[in-house]
Amino acid sequence: MNPNQVLGENNPFEAMHARFDLAAKKLGLDEGFYHILRTPDRELTVAIPVYMDDGSLQVFTGYRVQHSLARGPAKGGIRYDPNVTLDEVRALAAWMTWKCAVVNVPFGGGKGGVVCDPRKLSMAEMERITRRYIAGIMDIIGPDRDVPAPDMGTDGRVMAWIMDTYAMHVRHASTAIVTGKPIELGGSQGRIEATGRGLQIVTREALQVLKRDPRTCSAAVQGAGNVGQITAHFLAQMGIKVIAISDITGAIVDEKGLDMPAVRAHLAKARTLEGYAAGERITNAQLLELPVDILVPAATENVITSRNAANVKAKLLVEGANGPVTAAADKILDEKGVFVIPDILANAGGVTVSYFEWVQDRMGYFWSEEEVNQRLETMMVKAFNDVVDMARRFECGNRIGAYMLGVDRVAKATKMRGIYA
Repeated sequence: MNPNQVLGENNPFEAMHARFDLAAKKLGLDEGFYHILRTPDRELTVAIPVYMDDGSLQVFTGYRVQHSLARGPAKGGIRYDPNVTLDEVRALAAWMTWKCAVVNVPFGGGKGGVVCDPRKLSMAEMERITRRYIAGIMDIIGPDRDVPAPDMGTDGRVMAWIMDTYAMHVRHASTAIVTGKPIELGGSQGRIEATGRGLQIVTREALQVLKRDPRTCSAAVQGAGNVGQITAHFLAQMGIKVIAISDITGAIVDEKGLDMPAVRAHLAKARTLEGYAAGERITNAQLLELPVDILVPAATENVITSRNAANVKAKLLVEGANGPVTAAADKILDEKGVFVIPDILANAGGVTVSYFEWVQDRMGYFWSEEEVNQRLETMMVKAFNDVVDMARRFECGNRIGAYMLGVDRVAKATKMRGIYA
């Protein structure tokens, strides 16, 4: 294989386009609408000058991309990471468009990012960066325009700062401007567990399709953040033997099965897997190649590529992260017969409950956690069945089936609205 092709496969925007192109071709999408859906509606880059705690002045770069508004306001997280790029944000915004369409919530896709390392910032510096960033993108966000949410490097506290900054500019409280907020500020019950719960639901449904008993299955989870550890917890509750989990420091593996309550207690205290006494230490790369039935890459993008896809032994791959499998790796996994639940379906529990939070904020009436979980269950099961049916009908893998479902729904909305000229 050409080395340049291998290097190029790690561009998330190109990976998204590769899948989109396949879906559009199978759908027979009109050329004009093909170009519309392939192109982000709006991109904004802002400079973020901030006084640091030591008195120095630094300028950070922030992005907000709105990929599509055809089905409703843009929806998508804001990530703080030193490796954020505009192409990454573009790809994540497009993925949000298809993800919202797959689970059939009335949002379009958006995404934001600030190039910074939150691990090296004080809380005061984080707040100043957040408030100046939001001031810079104020003109394009709002409950009916674009609704941010947490992502890598951000959390409920950052969402509270966003809500407050927006309120100071518009001169009134607006809880629906952002989701993933603390409960006390209009957050939804069940939001923290939503992505992991959604992953558990689609895993359960996939095992039924594959005619496998969860109690006979083993799993490895890459990622011990909110998504990874909660997913591992729910899988263990299903009777699945979770034998490995990892974080940025590496992975722990125990063939007899990890004690997930003990792992979560250690993470809550130490905030890292380092120092956990049980199990053996392996690398993140080794975790991906363990002989397990279920693999959940729930850390970051581009972890399964053309270099290691052939070494994946799991028969069910559930994408907890966005873009963990490159387009070049898709073909290899297909040839191996791996049943893939793609990111735009698998991790859509988060945006689904974000939608519930937005609805509750606009009503001023809030649901119990039981109600939230029941509604999430209904929507995730429906979306899973819609994707599998699409894949079977067009004789393609679940990823392209999911893209076809999402692209078709957005294309139909765009056509019905017409083109303003």
